[in-house]
Amino acid sequence: MTSNYDLAKSLFLLGTAALESGDFPSAEAKLLECLRLVPERESTKHNLAILFTLKADERCDQEDFEEALLLYSRALEFDENYPIAWSNKGLLLNERFDLVDEAISCFQRALRLAPNYVDANLNLGVAYTRKGFYSKALEHYEFALKDNSASVEAWVNRGTALNELRRHEEALASYERAIELKPDYADAWCNRGNTLRDLRRHEEALASYERAIELKPDYADAWSNRGNTLRDLRRHEGALASYERAIELKPDTAEIWSNRGNVLRDLRRYEQALASYERSIELKPDTDYVLGNLVQTQMRICHWTDLEGRLQSLQSRLLTGDLASDPFPILGLFDDPKVQMCCAELHAKSKFSFASKLGSIARRGKKKIRVGYFSMDFREHPVARLIAELIETHDRDKFEIFGFSFGEISNDFMRRRLELAFDKFIEVSHCNELDIARLARELEIDIAIDLGGYTHDSRTAIFAYRAAPIQVGYLGYPGTMGTVAIDYLIADPVLIPAGSQRAYSEKIVYLPNSYQVNDSQRVISDRVFLREELGLPESAFVFCCFNNNWKILPEMFYAWVRIILSVPNSVLWLYEDNPTATHNLRAQAQKQNLDLRRLVVAKRMPNAEHLARYRLADLFLDTFPYGAHTTASDALWAGVPVLTRSGRSFASRVASSLLQGVGLPELITHTAREYESLAIELANNPERIASLKARLAENRANCPLFNTVLFTQHIESAYQTTYDRYHEGLAPDHIYVSA
Repeated sequence: MTSNYDLAKSLFLLGTAALESGDFPSAEAKLLECLRLVPERESTKHNLAILFTLKADERCDQEDFEEALLLYSRALEFDENYPIAWSNKGLLLNERFDLVDEAISCFQRALRLAPNYVDANLNLGVAYTRKGFYSKALEHYEFALKDNSASVEAWVNRGTALNELRRHEEALASYERAIELKPDYADAWCNRGNTLRDLRRHEEALASYERAIELKPDYADAWSNRGNTLRDLRRHEGALASYERAIELKPDTAEIWSNRGNVLRDLRRYEQALASYERSIELKPDTDYVLGNLVQTQMRICHWTDLEGRLQSLQSRLLTGDLASDPFPILGLFDDPKVQMCCAELHAKSKFSFASKLGSIARRGKKKIRVGYFSMDFREHPVARLIAELIETHDRDKFEIFGFSFGEISNDFMRRRLELAFDKFIEVSHCNELDIARLARELEIDIAIDLGGYTHDSRTAIFAYRAAPIQVGYLGYPGTMGTVAIDYLIADPVLIPAGSQRAYSEKIVYLPNSYQVNDSQRVISDRVFLREELGLPESAFVFCCFNNNWKILPEMFYAWVRIILSVPNSVLWLYEDNPTATHNLRAQAQKQNLDLRRLVVAKRMPNAEHLARYRLADLFLDTFPYGAHTTASDALWAGVPVLTRSGRSFASRVASSLLQGVGLPELITHTAREYESLAIELANNPERIASLKARLAENRANCPLFNTVLFTQHIESAYQTTYDRYHEGLAPDHIYVSA
């Protein structure tokens, strides 16, 4: 008579043979019956664990997540010490971002059972990468390579972690090792391109993407990344073609639609950009930055459909920690320092978590303080027009002044003027951010001035790497950077009242007059414009606003219309950034029953002539919450009073600062009603307007706002104080410069 043990043994052998041959139903039936007969047989349990793991792997191939997860769980019921089942279950869980923590636990369990398990180390590294724990990921890729130095996947993943840690040269070496092992591995070529792009070796990056595409013509990510690099090189049409090929291959990828929107915006094809952003949001509503880009693009063409709802969504998402926008657009949408700081902090944490100090420089006792100004705008640009005379006026007995330029290389007058003004003018547009920071350190820069902040084409990572012991934000970005990388922000008591300091990550340097430097040599053309040639009625009262169109929120435009309708024989003279914005503004004006002959647009023209045409205006109406900055000082320099509304944010208070500096504080209002009432009152009172213009003309010659020599003394005093504090071992603190 056959015993249970003998029968179980036969069933085990038959079940194992069926398992090895791939006959899973037969294997399952025989092994389960074997286990029923001899429950304590560990080898049967182990084979059942293998069986259910293989069945789960099959379900994974069929993308049946729930069934595969159940089968892995059954496998582990039979043998909880089976590392392959733990690792494969983790691999399945890792496909879902909300389950990555569970996946990590599975991989860790597999590695406790089999410390040299290469796949588990690789998979755990991938999970840590998904969580943003790149240093931990790197450790596990290194473990995997110790046991299998020929693992191409490990070399590629190691490169990805190193690239995220900004260890680009090491990442590049890792990808190149993978390519040595497997020259036809398209992923390695594509990732190599990403690192080369980060290193600003753009042509090499392009070649790498193109090799990936040659190996794998349907590689959508490589096409999209190729588009990113072409956009970096300002080859916009080529970039667009790359994105469109990527979309043909992967039409449901939100990030590619977002990239397409970005390049269409660069090409000023704003309506197409809007459609691309909207498609990205349809596919993935929480795609990083897309909602902010969408709203900013709407604002560029004054397309206000669904704007209110999108603004509410944008604010809500930012305040709950969602990376919904770049910081810059937020300045023009919300007069709320809390929202602005929240956005800046989220962006800084996302982009500059690698921030590292390269070590301090002790230069105490040197004769001169070395100040480096860093900008992408050392050319014909508002920042350059404001700062040129400051650079020329700096006291060379006390300071050495360096310019680090990484923007568009031009040969215009302003570029040539600045090249001569700096003691050393260094073109670093071809360098990556870490190399620029290293260069600044080699040159022993004491104070690094960031003139760009979070504006277009800025290179904020330079300061995250700590280019100098003291780092200062100034002029180009009217808000907080939300990062410890910037120690100080230059402002004045009007811009940032003491009670608002908590809304800034920086310590505030308070200059005694306006924070804004001006060029007292700024040329106004001698050309005499006639109203008729610019489309202005001969006898009308001319309200003007030459701010960019994206600063015009609907509420402000409707207020302007009400002002015009309340002032007989008045017109509104606006700068035209693009024809679509003009069309949309005219449509809005018609809805408000404004005769379109009372809405006049000003075309772009050279700056000296632009300043000359200001003479035809009677009153400049500021925007809110992002007000006039350079445009306000232009108006005041040209003799036109500026009416502003002061809010809570830096960007809304610049014109107020300028008006204080030029001695016209009565033109600062604090509510929408006060703003409208004063505009109407002034326009209906020719004597008062004449008095304001006469006082402005008189003050211009001797007020602090246009006294560049006095301003230079004040900002140099600020630099000296920050320098002294640093070398006395004191942390940054608020600084008040005496008048």
